[in-house]
Amino acid sequence: MQPELTLRSNLATLTLDPAHQPELTLSPRLAELTPGSACHPEMTLSPGSTELTLDPAHQPEDIPAPNLAELTLEPVHCRPELLDACADLINEQWPRSRASRLHSLGQSSDAFPLCLMLLSPRPTPDAAPIVVGHARLSRVLDRPQSLLVETVVVARALRGRGFGRRLMEGLEVFAQARGFRRLHLTTHDQLQFYAHLGYQLGEPVQGLVFTSRQLPATLLRAFPRAPSLRPSCKGPSLTPQTAPRAPKGPSLPPPPPLPEPLTTSPPPPAGPPPQSLLETQYQDLRGCPIFWMEKDI
Repeated sequence: MQPELTLRSNLATLTLDPAHQPELTLSPRLAELTPGSACHPEMTLSPGSTELTLDPAHQPEDIPAPNLAELTLEPVHCRPELLDACADLINEQWPRSRASRLHSLGQSSDAFPLCLMLLSPRPTPDAAPIVVGHARLSRVLDRPQSLLVETVVVARALRGRGFGRRLMEGLEVFAQARGFRRLHLTTHDQLQFYAHLGYQLGEPVQGLVFTSRQLPATLLRAFPRAPSLRPSCKGPSLTPQTAPRAPKGPSLPPPPPLPEPLTTSPPPPAGPPPQSLLETQYQDLRGCPIFWMEKDI
């Protein structure tokens, strides 16, 4: 017969009998742990009337990726409880002071600039929606039917699954519903992605960082223009004017003749040099090459 080992104390009894299935018993009636042999190990805790069972065969699975058809696009200022999650998503791609990022997102309004979030449904009834992506829309100077798309980002763990396309398609629907007909954007290395969405190379535009009803559009359009060279609006003087007096002393010699014009090549065409999908002449504030793209919607 196999030896039997028994440990006893005031609180617990441990019995190991190799002739039977391994059994572990704790007493008094605080908990009972029984590994069975015919099925997967099962742990049962029974303090009083409550029972908790963990079965490896029925472990909870990871939450699947959001369904593209269930995603929604909502303005940030309509969901203030998601400001922190949206700031974390953007800072994951472009690190920045959290206070500064929250301040920028707090400027979102229906009057533009406007920040939009791509949201997935609530994983549980008590949980908040998951912020999948973000983009910012701004008005364009001198182009009332255009919007500038900025700060386009998708959660790093969800990239390459169609969420970026879903975000851009949602922006087009959002802009169309508000009367806009063209979107502009810049990119450093995502030319092929935007080209597949129908964007083409375009010219730089100037986005408006704020919009105020107190400033008319005529005033805003005046800023980038050169000063006018119109003659003075003063009327003719009615007082008699005396003829200028001749300078005293000998008269000055005549100026020397002008040099013969030199034969030169024709001037280069006006405007910035053209850009291609391989190279561009435009640069951002840090001096890095940047591509301007646009799409009619």
